[in-house]
Amino acid sequence: MTDSNNTALSLPPSSVLSSEEVDGVMKGIAALWKTGDIVPFLGPAIDRDPPPFPSGEHALAAALGERVSVPGRLRGRVHEVAQYIESHKHRKTLEKLMEELFRPVASPAPFHDLLAAFPVPLVVDFWYSRSASERLLRPGDFQIRAVSRTGSRDRWFTNDRKTDDGWEAADAPPPSARVLYRPLGSMLPKTDVIVSDADFVEILTEIDIQSPIPPWVQRHRTGRHFLFAGLSFDNQTVRTFAKQIIKRSSTWHFAVLDRQPTAKEERFFFREGIRVLPLPLNTEFVPSLDRLLRAIGAPTEDERTK
Repeated sequence: MTDSNNTALSLPPSSVLSSEEVDGVMKGIAALWKTGDIVPFLGPAIDRDPPPFPSGEHALAAALGERVSVPGRLRGRVHEVAQYIESHKHRKTLEKLMEELFRPVASPAPFHDLLAAFPVPLVVDFWYSRSASERLLRPGDFQIRAVSRTGSRDRWFTNDRKTDDGWEAADAPPPSARVLYRPLGSMLPKTDVIVSDADFVEILTEIDIQSPIPPWVQRHRTGRHFLFAGLSFDNQTVRTFAKQIIKRSSTWHFAVLDRQPTAKEERFFFREGIRVLPLPLNTEFVPSLDRLLRAIGAPTEDERTK
């Protein structure tokens, strides 16, 4: 038996929806969105136009490598590149480079516009850009961001409340809060990110017992459905974070992916109950969902704040 046959036999049934199934699932997502039972989980490919900052791990590794000379064997491996800079140039140098790389502002992403028009209680942003922090939060909303244990040995994350003129440190959000959760840290209100090997070793050592996952997120996710957008699962670290963040939530979720999943992705989708919508994110999925939300009368930003 050939290797290709072995691979085919080891794959689970496809999680990719057929064109006939997509319409019904889209209506289901809109209904869950209306009740606040969807949790969007956004990745680095959320933007419509090429952003003025690195979009994805390979681009970030290359951008860091252009600013600090690193050994050739590390090229393309962002966490190893970041660790080299941290070890040889200091943590502050790494943070300064990250702040510079992600200082530029991207043009509005359609998914951010959708969330601004039809907000939900919790959004997860799994990248480093400022976009979600700047566009999705209004005064009184909360951001929960991971912090590097390099500078914060006594905690895994911190809570910030958006104010009229900036940010303020806060206690844990109340149950009714609107929250942006940033598992890789954030550039706002200050740069504190999870990017080096040491950062990930700290978190991945504990994530299975949920210590790095904020209690507010753990409570809110119960029974809810995650919607992955702009995210690729061809990376073990991404799969591990996603698996642990959606733990004890609903048994089925959604992902928007306009390419054929890899074998590893397919197995992950099958194990985690993720149904894949094979649609271009910004030209088909977001416009379709926007129309459905307007048709069913999903609460708008103005209605939710009354």
